[in-house]
Amino acid sequence: MQNRYGRLASWIYHLDKPIGHSFGDLEYYQQRLKGCDGPILEPAVGNGRIFIPLLEMGLAVEGFDASQDMLEYCRQECLNRRLPIPLTCQTFEQFSYDHRFAAIIMPAGSFQLITDTATAMTVLKRFWDHLQPGGRLILDVDPIQGIIGEGSSARSWEVTGSDLLTLTCHRAKIDYIKQTTLSHLHYQHWRDGNLQGAELDLFHLRWWGVDELAFALREAGFVDVVVSGNYQYGRQPSQDDHIISFEASRPS
Repeated sequence: MQNRYGRLASWIYHLDKPIGHSFGDLEYYQQRLKGCDGPILEPAVGNGRIFIPLLEMGLAVEGFDASQDMLEYCRQECLNRRLPIPLTCQTFEQFSYDHRFAAIIMPAGSFQLITDTATAMTVLKRFWDHLQPGGRLILDVDPIQGIIGEGSSARSWEVTGSDLLTLTCHRAKIDYIKQTTLSHLHYQHWRDGNLQGAELDLFHLRWWGVDELAFALREAGFVDVVVSGNYQYGRQPSQDDHIISFEASRPS
């Protein structure tokens, strides 16, 4: 199931997670990619929160996303900074390039948007195919407590003039067999107390066990799998970590 990220969802995402905003991931990826001398791919590039700072480092980064609305924010931010715009609208399952990459990165748990296990394995193998020999895949996942924790929330953002954006989240389902959650995300745009527009997203996520994902990476052909907790490279994850990172290589 592909999460949609429509106009209001993308607008709120861009307000909430502007370019350069970091959860600790920006600095981590900058360090792990420092000196990378080949092209880098970021699937699910979103609004460019990580992508654009990497471009500003001088790295040869390309990106794709399934949401045209998200890509438009990324394109505009690149234009504002006079950066190249190597962006395309593609999906995890069907993306294709005529060249290989030195690294593929998926920050912020984007891999968990792929909720079907067979599809996730196909995507991992597709990543492997698009890496140069010796190329690296780096991705993050949220631990299970970050996925099935708080079930409901409500947030709002004041924008220019009298516009107000709101997001209400309700956890609708947890499937412990498929290791997925379904949340109803209700986005609304208000002006002077009048509703201007609304979107409902049925938002799906999958959680992974640490050993399970490490095994999946090896099954897809990757080697030298390193699992790290809280963006401390090489430190084994602990129970209280809020993020778990995986780095693996295509054999040389």
